[in-house]
Amino acid sequence: MKFVEEPDRFVLLDDEGREAGEITWALAEDVMIVDHTFVDDKYRGKGYAVDLVRHVVDKARRDDEKVLPLCPFARKEFQEKPEYQDVLRK
Repeated sequence: MKFVEEPDRFVLLDDEGREAGEITWALAEDVMIVDHTFVDDKYRGKGYAVDLVRHVVDKARRDDEKVLPLCPFARKEFQEKPEYQDVLRK
């Protein structure tokens, strides 16, 4: 599996290069508004959605941005991980 950064999303590609998941956001000034996280049924339960959220957090730190997690999965990750609070838009 491979994670690829594209404008406004990270894509999860399987070993054949097919899209297996994604996390998307809209950028408003310096805030990444995360609105969608998806992993294909075939790959669920392997932690890939958690990895997608972590990629967003890493990007926010790198680019000095905040994250507003509107997607239910991303919101849950931010609630459960105190280490993400530095990039959470409050």
